[in-house]
Amino acid sequence: MTSRRALVTGGSSPIGAAICRQLAADGHEVLIHAHGNLARAEALAAEIGGRAFACDLTDIPATAATLESLIADAPVQVLVHNAGTHDDVPLAGMSEQQWRGVVDVSLTGFYAVLRPLILPMIGTRWGRIVAISSISGIIGNRGQVNYAAAKAGLIGAVKSISLEYASRGVTANAVAPGVIETPAVEAAMSRQRIAELVPARRAGRPGEVADLVSFLASDRAAYITGQTISVSGGLG
Repeated sequence: MTSRRALVTGGSSPIGAAICRQLAADGHEVLIHAHGNLARAEALAAEIGGRAFACDLTDIPATAATLESLIADAPVQVLVHNAGTHDDVPLAGMSEQQWRGVVDVSLTGFYAVLRPLILPMIGTRWGRIVAISSISGIIGNRGQVNYAAAKAGLIGAVKSISLEYASRGVTANAVAPGVIETPAVEAAMSRQRIAELVPARRAGRPGEVADLVSFLASDRAAYITGQTISVSGGLG
Protein backbone atom coordinates (compact mmCIF):
# COMPACT_ATOMS: atom_id res chain seq x y z
CA MET A 1 0.00 0.00 0.00
CA THR A 2 1.18 3.51 -0.79
CA SER A 3 2.29 5.39 2.32
CA ARG A 4 0.29 8.54 2.91
CA ARG A 5 -0.13 11.02 5.71
CA ALA A 6 -3.15 10.37 7.90
CA LEU A 7 -4.64 12.49 10.67
CA VAL A 8 -6.93 11.09 13.35
CA THR A 9 -8.80 13.44 15.67
CA GLY A 10 -9.42 12.10 19.14
CA GLY A 11 -6.67 9.68 18.31
CA SER A 12 -5.85 8.50 21.83
CA SER A 13 -9.38 7.36 22.73
CA PRO A 14 -10.01 3.60 22.61
CA ILE A 15 -11.53 3.68 19.12
CA GLY A 16 -9.16 6.42 17.94
CA ALA A 17 -6.10 4.52 19.15
CA ALA A 18 -7.23 1.36 17.35
CA ILE A 19 -7.64 3.39 14.17
CA CYS A 20 -4.20 4.98 14.58
CA ARG A 21 -2.55 1.60 15.12
CA GLN A 22 -4.25 0.12 12.07
CA LEU A 23 -3.41 3.05 9.79
CA ALA A 24 0.21 2.88 10.96
CA ALA A 25 0.21 -0.87 10.24
CA ASP A 26 -1.11 -0.03 6.77
CA GLY A 27 2.03 2.04 6.24
CA HIS A 28 0.69 5.55 6.78
CA GLU A 29 2.40 8.33 8.69
CA VAL A 30 -0.14 9.05 11.44
CA LEU A 31 -0.74 12.43 13.05
CA ILE A 32 -2.55 11.92 16.35
CA HIS A 33 -4.74 14.75 17.57
CA ALA A 34 -5.48 15.20 21.25
CA HIS A 35 -7.14 17.85 23.32
CA GLY A 36 -7.21 16.99 27.01
CA ASN A 37 -4.66 14.18 27.11
CA LEU A 38 -1.62 14.99 25.00
CA ALA A 39 0.60 12.66 27.05
CA ARG A 40 -1.50 9.65 26.09
CA ALA A 41 -1.35 10.68 22.42
CA GLU A 42 2.42 11.13 22.66
CA ALA A 43 2.79 7.64 24.14
CA LEU A 44 0.75 6.21 21.27
CA ALA A 45 2.81 8.18 18.75
CA ALA A 46 6.00 6.74 20.22
CA GLU A 47 4.51 3.25 19.96
CA ILE A 48 3.50 3.49 16.30
CA GLY A 49 6.09 5.93 14.99
CA GLY A 50 3.57 8.74 14.56
CA ARG A 51 3.35 12.32 15.72
CA ALA A 52 1.07 13.77 18.40
CA PHE A 53 -0.27 17.30 18.57
CA ALA A 54 -2.90 19.15 20.58
CA CYS A 55 -5.54 21.69 19.71
CA ASP A 56 -9.09 22.57 20.71
CA LEU A 57 -11.32 21.77 17.72
CA THR A 58 -13.96 24.17 19.00
CA ASP A 59 -11.48 27.02 18.44
CA ILE A 60 -11.62 27.26 14.67
CA PRO A 61 -8.84 29.86 14.10
CA ALA A 62 -6.42 28.11 16.48
CA THR A 63 -7.13 24.74 14.85
CA ALA A 64 -6.49 26.22 11.41
CA ALA A 65 -3.17 27.72 12.55
CA THR A 66 -2.05 24.41 14.06
CA LEU A 67 -2.98 22.38 11.00
CA GLU A 68 -1.46 24.83 8.53
CA SER A 69 1.83 24.43 10.38
CA LEU A 70 1.55 20.63 10.37
CA ILE A 71 0.91 20.41 6.63
CA ALA A 72 3.53 22.94 5.61
CA ASP A 73 5.81 20.14 4.42
CA ALA A 74 3.23 17.63 3.15
CA PRO A 75 -0.57 17.43 2.84
CA VAL A 76 -2.82 15.12 4.81
CA GLN A 77 -4.53 12.69 2.43
CA VAL A 78 -6.45 10.62 5.00
CA LEU A 79 -8.59 12.38 7.60
CA VAL A 80 -10.45 10.39 10.24
CA HIS A 81 -12.59 12.62 12.43
CA ASN A 82 -13.11 10.57 15.56
CA ALA A 83 -13.16 13.31 18.21
CA GLY A 84 -16.40 13.55 20.11
CA THR A 85 -17.89 13.92 23.54
CA HIS A 86 -20.98 12.90 25.48
CA ASP A 87 -23.03 15.01 27.86
CA ASP A 88 -26.19 12.94 28.17
CA VAL A 89 -29.37 14.38 29.63
CA PRO A 90 -33.02 14.53 28.50
CA LEU A 91 -33.71 17.59 26.36
CA ALA A 92 -35.96 19.26 28.95
CA GLY A 93 -33.01 19.45 31.33
CA MET A 94 -30.29 20.14 28.75
CA SER A 95 -28.39 23.40 29.17
CA GLU A 96 -27.16 25.50 26.30
CA GLN A 97 -23.59 24.54 27.24
CA GLN A 98 -24.46 20.84 27.13
CA TRP A 99 -25.89 21.31 23.65
CA ARG A 100 -23.10 23.46 22.30
CA GLY A 101 -20.30 21.47 23.93
CA VAL A 102 -21.27 18.21 22.25
CA VAL A 103 -22.22 19.68 18.87
CA ASP A 104 -19.12 21.87 18.71
CA VAL A 105 -16.64 19.02 19.20
CA SER A 106 -18.26 16.51 16.85
CA LEU A 107 -19.80 18.66 14.14
CA THR A 108 -18.15 22.08 14.23
CA GLY A 109 -14.89 20.26 14.95
CA PHE A 110 -15.27 18.38 11.68
CA TYR A 111 -15.45 21.68 9.81
CA ALA A 112 -12.57 23.10 11.83
CA VAL A 113 -10.22 20.24 10.97
CA LEU A 114 -11.29 19.57 7.38
CA ARG A 115 -11.38 23.16 6.13
CA PRO A 116 -7.58 23.73 6.29
CA LEU A 117 -6.84 20.26 4.87
CA ILE A 118 -9.24 20.01 1.93
CA LEU A 119 -7.55 22.19 -0.70
CA PRO A 120 -4.09 20.60 -0.25
CA MET A 121 -5.79 17.20 -0.25
CA ILE A 122 -7.66 17.72 -3.52
CA GLY A 123 -4.47 19.14 -5.00
CA THR A 124 -3.01 15.63 -4.77
CA ARG A 125 -6.04 14.18 -6.63
CA TRP A 126 -6.36 11.53 -3.89
CA GLY A 127 -8.02 11.75 -0.52
CA ARG A 128 -10.05 9.82 2.03
CA ILE A 129 -12.33 11.49 4.57
CA VAL A 130 -13.93 9.29 7.21
CA ALA A 131 -16.22 10.73 9.87
CA ILE A 132 -16.88 8.56 12.89
CA SER A 133 -20.61 9.00 13.44
CA SER A 134 -22.70 6.73 15.67
CA ILE A 135 -25.67 4.44 15.54
CA SER A 136 -27.31 7.13 17.69
CA GLY A 137 -27.13 9.45 14.70
CA ILE A 138 -29.20 6.95 12.71
CA ILE A 139 -31.76 5.63 15.19
CA GLY A 140 -31.53 8.19 18.00
CA ASN A 141 -31.15 7.49 21.71
CA ARG A 142 -32.91 8.80 24.79
CA GLY A 143 -30.91 11.40 26.61
CA GLN A 144 -28.66 12.01 23.59
CA VAL A 145 -30.44 14.66 21.53
CA ASN A 146 -27.23 16.70 21.34
CA TYR A 147 -25.01 13.72 20.52
CA ALA A 148 -27.43 12.19 18.02
CA ALA A 149 -27.89 15.54 16.28
CA ALA A 150 -24.14 16.04 15.98
CA LYS A 151 -23.53 12.52 14.69
CA ALA A 152 -26.42 12.76 12.22
CA GLY A 153 -24.97 16.05 11.05
CA LEU A 154 -21.73 14.28 10.15
CA ILE A 155 -23.69 11.92 7.91
CA GLY A 156 -25.19 14.85 6.01
CA ALA A 157 -21.81 16.55 5.79
CA VAL A 158 -20.02 13.58 4.22
CA LYS A 159 -22.84 13.09 1.72
CA SER A 160 -22.39 16.67 0.55
CA ILE A 161 -18.58 16.53 0.59
CA SER A 162 -18.69 13.35 -1.49
CA LEU A 163 -20.62 15.22 -4.19
CA GLU A 164 -18.25 18.17 -4.14
CA TYR A 165 -14.98 16.25 -4.47
CA ALA A 166 -15.61 12.83 -6.04
CA SER A 167 -14.26 14.10 -9.36
CA ARG A 168 -11.01 15.06 -7.58
CA GLY A 169 -10.32 11.55 -6.34
CA VAL A 170 -11.49 12.33 -2.80
CA THR A 171 -14.05 10.11 -1.06
CA ALA A 172 -16.05 10.94 2.06
CA ASN A 173 -17.86 8.35 4.16
CA ALA A 174 -19.26 7.93 7.66
CA VAL A 175 -18.76 4.98 9.99
CA ALA A 176 -21.46 4.50 12.61
CA PRO A 177 -20.31 2.36 15.54
CA GLY A 178 -22.88 0.79 17.81
CA VAL A 179 -22.04 -0.54 21.26
CA ILE A 180 -18.25 -0.87 21.34
CA GLU A 181 -16.06 -2.19 24.16
CA THR A 182 -14.67 0.91 25.86
CA PRO A 183 -14.31 1.86 29.54
CA ALA A 184 -17.28 4.22 29.22
CA VAL A 185 -19.55 1.51 27.81
CA GLU A 186 -18.38 -1.03 30.36
CA ALA A 187 -19.23 1.43 33.14
CA ALA A 188 -22.68 2.16 31.72
CA MET A 189 -23.93 -1.21 30.43
CA SER A 190 -23.75 -4.75 31.73
CA ARG A 191 -22.93 -7.65 29.42
CA GLN A 192 -26.47 -8.92 29.97
CA ARG A 193 -27.96 -5.61 28.87
CA ILE A 194 -25.71 -5.54 25.79
CA ALA A 195 -26.78 -9.09 24.89
CA GLU A 196 -30.43 -8.04 25.18
CA LEU A 197 -29.95 -4.94 23.06
CA VAL A 198 -27.58 -6.07 20.29
CA PRO A 199 -28.64 -8.83 17.87
CA ALA A 200 -25.04 -10.15 17.80
CA ARG A 201 -25.34 -10.45 21.63
CA ARG A 202 -21.99 -8.78 22.31
CA ALA A 203 -20.24 -5.46 22.14
CA GLY A 204 -18.04 -4.69 19.18
CA ARG A 205 -14.30 -4.30 19.47
CA PRO A 206 -12.45 -1.06 18.64
CA GLY A 207 -10.39 -3.05 16.12
CA GLU A 208 -13.54 -3.91 14.21
CA VAL A 209 -14.22 -0.22 13.69
CA ALA A 210 -10.57 0.31 12.74
CA ASP A 211 -10.73 -2.46 10.14
CA LEU A 212 -13.55 -0.69 8.31
CA VAL A 213 -11.78 2.66 8.51
CA SER A 214 -8.64 1.01 7.11
CA PHE A 215 -10.59 -0.26 4.12
CA LEU A 216 -12.34 3.06 3.46
CA ALA A 217 -8.96 4.82 3.64
CA SER A 218 -7.42 2.51 1.05
CA ASP A 219 -7.17 2.42 -2.73
CA ARG A 220 -9.66 -0.46 -2.71
CA ALA A 221 -12.46 1.89 -1.62
CA ALA A 222 -12.02 4.39 -4.46
CA TYR A 223 -15.59 3.90 -5.75
CA ILE A 224 -17.28 4.08 -2.32
CA THR A 225 -18.28 7.58 -1.29
CA GLY A 226 -21.16 9.34 0.40
CA GLN A 227 -22.04 6.23 2.39
CA THR A 228 -22.77 5.53 6.04
CA ILE A 229 -21.75 2.07 7.22
CA SER A 230 -22.73 0.77 10.65
CA VAL A 231 -20.48 -1.38 12.81
CA SER A 232 -23.20 -2.38 15.23
CA GLY A 233 -23.78 -6.12 15.36
CA GLY A 234 -27.19 -5.65 13.75
CA LEU A 235 -28.37 -2.86 16.08
CA GLY A 236 -30.35 -0.30 14.13
